[in-house]
Amino acid sequence: MAGLIKREDIDEVRNRTDIKEVIDGYVTLKSAGVGSYKGLCPFHDERSPSFHVRPQVGTFHCFGCGESGDVIAFLQKMDHGTFSETVEQLAARAGIELHYEDGGSGPRREDIGRRQRLLDAHKIAEEFFREQLATPGAAEGQKFLSERDFDAEAAAQFGVGYAPQGWDAALKHLRGRGFQDEELKLTGIFSEGNRGIYDRFRGRLIWPIRDLTGATIGFGARKLYEDDQGPKYLNTPETQLYKKSQVLYGVDLAKREITKTRQLVVVEGYTDVMACHLSGVGTAVATCGTAFGADHIKIARRLLRDDGSGGEVIFTFDGDAAGQKAALRAFEEDQKFIAQTYVSVEPTGADPCDLRQTRGPEAVRELIDSKRPLFEFAIKAGLKNYNLNTVEGRVQALRTSAPIVAGIRDSAIQPAYARELAGWLGMDMEDVNRAVGAAVRRNKMPKSAEPASRNAGHAATEQPSGPAYSRPDPRDPVSRMEREALEVVLQQPAQLTAQQWQAFYDARFMAPAHAAVHDAVRAAGQSGATPSQWVEAIRQEVPEPLRSFVSELAVTPLPANSNEALMRYCNDIINRLFELQITHLKAEKMGELQRMDPAGDPEGFQRINRELLELELRRRALREE
Repeated sequence: MAGLIKREDIDEVRNRTDIKEVIDGYVTLKSAGVGSYKGLCPFHDERSPSFHVRPQVGTFHCFGCGESGDVIAFLQKMDHGTFSETVEQLAARAGIELHYEDGGSGPRREDIGRRQRLLDAHKIAEEFFREQLATPGAAEGQKFLSERDFDAEAAAQFGVGYAPQGWDAALKHLRGRGFQDEELKLTGIFSEGNRGIYDRFRGRLIWPIRDLTGATIGFGARKLYEDDQGPKYLNTPETQLYKKSQVLYGVDLAKREITKTRQLVVVEGYTDVMACHLSGVGTAVATCGTAFGADHIKIARRLLRDDGSGGEVIFTFDGDAAGQKAALRAFEEDQKFIAQTYVSVEPTGADPCDLRQTRGPEAVRELIDSKRPLFEFAIKAGLKNYNLNTVEGRVQALRTSAPIVAGIRDSAIQPAYARELAGWLGMDMEDVNRAVGAAVRRNKMPKSAEPASRNAGHAATEQPSGPAYSRPDPRDPVSRMEREALEVVLQQPAQLTAQQWQAFYDARFMAPAHAAVHDAVRAAGQSGATPSQWVEAIRQEVPEPLRSFVSELAVTPLPANSNEALMRYCNDIINRLFELQITHLKAEKMGELQRMDPAGDPEGFQRINRELLELELRRRALREE
């Protein structure tokens, strides 16, 4: 663990750092007299410059908002790093070796040098990709952006580039800039085969992924060509610089606005971030191939100054089943914020990029403005899983919803939502209050009072702010089918075709434990990892109580004694899962049809009949296969 940096070294960093040179990277400064410069303050909105810098004394001050300090304070405020991180960053920039109190240590000189070489390689690669976007070979990439109303200026603003087709375009470029293959292997920009390293990104649109300081630490790449056998989106793998659970795409562009407005908007993709920023929502960021988790929350809290004095986090999700699952996953992390959490759902399924393209920037802003509390969304989404026309359905829905109401931090809002819940369920207020009160008491129960036994493979533990995962009943045919499908996917992911993967992603799992594993598979993505890496990635994505359950699914023997039989079994199980999904959809459509008046809505009646016919044809095709 690093000790305190010695005072004399901190002073040396201040003395040898040109504050004007550092601030020039963030603010356009103009002369304001001898030895003084001024510009528009980066910490508040203003039209007339009131932000002054005096390099001789190493100080800045804003006469508008009162922010002031030295170069260390400036960088801390701009990049939201800790004091030690900022000093170490400036020391590396000035070539100063730091010493630490109490025998502590900081980053080793060789580690600093290696990290800087990696950063330099990423910077050069980004410049190369950006240059390639303007070439005739990038026509497909240019078309992709144009079809989404992103012009050259927008592409430049977000650093979008293009990776040429072929195997070594970027490799040759970086070798030509003096990088050795051993260094390039560490960047994540290249893959390694029997004949050495080659370009990881080929024939793809490229987005640079930057950290809070604005340094490029990785890339996200979007497939453009049908013959590309890789996933739709391919990110840099884990490297010394890039940890996907610790980065947010667009945070370098959004951080100043997030700090000013105390708002963070979480969207789902790179083009969604672009669309939001270009539509006036400058607080938008996105995760990079993983769910929004604990490490992302740490970043968000630093930016929001999540100290109880306000702030809001808004998650945007599609209105489909997958979007609802993502929103509920975000709800599991809600209690780690002091800021209020909200969700904005687009009912038609359009994402911010689609909205901007079809309905204009104002539609994107309206989506964000339509936010509603995340706990309200979680309650209503849970109610949809039960038949509220039956006593049993209402009781089960109450058992699911009461812990959510109990977890609402605002003591003034909690009783109001208990009343709302009673109305939504059509139940007596006293019954709802009793259930919420019991959930509150469970939340306050000390950990020592929790059940001590945890049988292997049983993910049966109650979470204070999330769902309880009981072990799915193996006697239930639907539950058994879901489990067998997850066993196949965890153990034999290569057996699924691209079409089967998409159908699996779209499937709806009924057992909560299975649904959570299904969400984790989606979040882990298909990265070409080894089987052990694939399972471990899924283990890390599920809630803690389910990690042993994932291991169990991954080692359960599949009933096949040859490769041919294994392929046949896997295909059969996946197709049976899809047939089950079709059965669910048909039941929903039949219920909708029975509630309709054919005379009052003849077109709707015919439409549902057509949909039922299409579902039946799909089911028969699966049976034949």
